[in-house]
Amino acid sequence: MPLFSSKKQTRETASPDPEAQDQDFEEANERTRLIRPDRAERDRDGRPYLSPNDPAVSPYNLFSVRAARYLTIFLTLITAVWWMLMLILLFITPPSFHARGSPFFAFSYSSVALSVLFVTLLFFSAPSKSVRILAASTGVLLLIQVIVILSVRRTRNEEFWVGIASILWALLMTIWSIAADRTVQWGKMEEEERLTGRAESRRTVLEWVEVSFASVAFLTLVIVSVLLTCTVILRALDAGLIYPGVKYYVDSNKYQIHVYCHGSKSRQRLPTVLFEGGSDPVEYELWQFAKDAVANGSITRYCFADRPGMAWSDAAPSPLSAGQATEALSEALAHAGETGPWVLVSAGIGSIYSRVFSSRHGEEIQGMLLVDPLHEDLLGRIAKPGRGFSLFVEGILSPLGLNQIPGAIFRGRNKADRVWGRSAYQSAKTIYAKFQEHLVADTLTRRDILASRAIQYSDTPLAIISSGNRMRDDPQWADKQEDLTKITRNLTNWDVVEGAPHEVWRTLEGRMRMEKRIKKLVHGFHVRDEE
Repeated sequence: MPLFSSKKQTRETASPDPEAQDQDFEEANERTRLIRPDRAERDRDGRPYLSPNDPAVSPYNLFSVRAARYLTIFLTLITAVWWMLMLILLFITPPSFHARGSPFFAFSYSSVALSVLFVTLLFFSAPSKSVRILAASTGVLLLIQVIVILSVRRTRNEEFWVGIASILWALLMTIWSIAADRTVQWGKMEEEERLTGRAESRRTVLEWVEVSFASVAFLTLVIVSVLLTCTVILRALDAGLIYPGVKYYVDSNKYQIHVYCHGSKSRQRLPTVLFEGGSDPVEYELWQFAKDAVANGSITRYCFADRPGMAWSDAAPSPLSAGQATEALSEALAHAGETGPWVLVSAGIGSIYSRVFSSRHGEEIQGMLLVDPLHEDLLGRIAKPGRGFSLFVEGILSPLGLNQIPGAIFRGRNKADRVWGRSAYQSAKTIYAKFQEHLVADTLTRRDILASRAIQYSDTPLAIISSGNRMRDDPQWADKQEDLTKITRNLTNWDVVEGAPHEVWRTLEGRMRMEKRIKKLVHGFHVRDEE
């Protein structure tokens, strides 16, 4: 008798007794060691079938399923690192990572990718057709966004490689989640047929719970993707709005600043009025006022430039202080061939930027009009943690267009409203600009404005117009308005407009006072001061 025999010979000579046959298979591997000997049903090799609930019936028995899970874990780790980098990008811009639009979009896409992988990994062993359908819907919507972003030059430039890479990665991870779920489904059927004799169509309560949670999670991602798609489409439509003036690259061609000038240069070399807006784009706050001032003959020429991230200007890298924003403005004006002389007109927090500009261009400044200006000692209000958290949350949600989409559909908001008008404050880029402002308000910007006060030309003519309502309701604001009258020794006028809000130009009396003071600064002190 041979010392060794084949498995086939062993089966032919084995005892027909079930107990003896079970003993032949006691040398079990990882798939069969849990087989119970009391089962009557057996596969074609004579091994007893397992119960569908047996722990040995698992898709993880297959190498392909285990490999898919390990790869999903690896992709999740990579995506988590990228997500953290995008989170950091909201606060400080690493070299070569600057997006000229809003980094909130790149953060949103990386969040979608991480969510897809996390849900896939969490419910990896519970494949579902409904989940695959929802994931495919998310992928289609992301593909539409990729096409729109890449096909429109402005959105493509704003997202830069960071945003484009984020959305492409989100698309790829969505496709991978579908492939992984399908792999698990195949592995589950294969192992059930091999170990139980048939594919199990029923689910346990735990599996139903897992599938339900996974479906709800992917349904949420579909809704998020729908909102993101609508917002991207609105951005593409807004890119068609023709801007006045010219956009100039600044800061070693990192981003563009929009500059617009109107009117003719007088033979008397009268100064050009340089407007600076407050918390909203200058177009929304003071553009119409400037047009009226030219029509009335109070001024002959004016210019304005959008601060980084506002209206048509690109967002700048972080951190961005008032001094850095002023340097960008100076560079853009130089590219435009605008050299002054200037009369500076600014409102609210815009007065901080105008004062820094005045201190750095002293001989070119023939006057300043500050409209309800912000004092440097009150920059702490801009830097409040609560305000910063509110802006952060608004920024995270801004790519969803929760305000812009209903505004466009139900309130008739048009392109101009969203770019520089009454809805501009809802855009992700504007929110990011204000968030940048908040981050350095009480540190870098405060340092810049204190330095500018120290080197401010003392003989520069100065006029201040304050809000009567603000001074009445805020005693600290009133005290600081009085202190601002001392930033030069040449105060020409300090007007308090009773009944006027912070945006003084919203009232007729406020507009009249502003135009009168500007005319006096532009044409000289021979203009009669009629009260």
